[in-house]
Amino acid sequence: MFKGVVTDVFFDLDHTLWDFERNSELTFQSIFEKHDLRVDLENFLKAYTPINFKFWKLYREEKVTKENLRYQRLKQSFDAIGKKVDDDTIYRLSEDYIKNLSSFGHLISGTFEILEYLKGSYRLHIITNGFAETQQKKMINSKISGYFEIVVNSEMAGVKKPNPRIFQMALEKANTLPNNSLMIGDNLEADILGAKAVGFHTLHFNSNGENFHEFSKIIHDLHEIKHFL
Repeated sequence: MFKGVVTDVFFDLDHTLWDFERNSELTFQSIFEKHDLRVDLENFLKAYTPINFKFWKLYREEKVTKENLRYQRLKQSFDAIGKKVDDDTIYRLSEDYIKNLSSFGHLISGTFEILEYLKGSYRLHIITNGFAETQQKKMINSKISGYFEIVVNSEMAGVKKPNPRIFQMALEKANTLPNNSLMIGDNLEADILGAKAVGFHTLHFNSNGENFHEFSKIIHDLHEIKHFL
């Protein structure tokens, strides 16, 4: 569908290539043990996952700060499962979570295969809303950093996806045009609608089970990218 048109492929990182859920679970397991915090990890994660999504949406909309996101997602998750944890411990857990998260390198199934498939024919890049101090470490520790020519994060751009400025910065750094660019990401609002508004071609990797839509072509497995490129 995009062959002969696209020269540059831009990926989101978390939930698209880097297996956030699995790596996050391993991180919580590690830091809970370190702090001798007796929490049922499965119940905690059931509460944490939607709360984390909620706060990332607020963060994209500039309604919460990075610091507030990091504290409140833990505070509200512990409250949801009825576990009393004092503020000092929550702040320490928050810091340890960020420090340790990038040390785990599990990737979404098919990541290496699709990057190998694409690298000879397309220039590959990353556009991420993740925090600068962790995103590069994630890519290095998961051994995918070498595939990408440019990496643009929200702190570098001063705005977050879906703000058009972050996509425009990525185009400028890659020295390419929207009509020659494809954005692949898991978040309909941030990745797909944001990129389409700037003129990108888009491919929605629907790893979050969002409802069917007609804003973009949809895939459920990274190997399906081969049908389009």
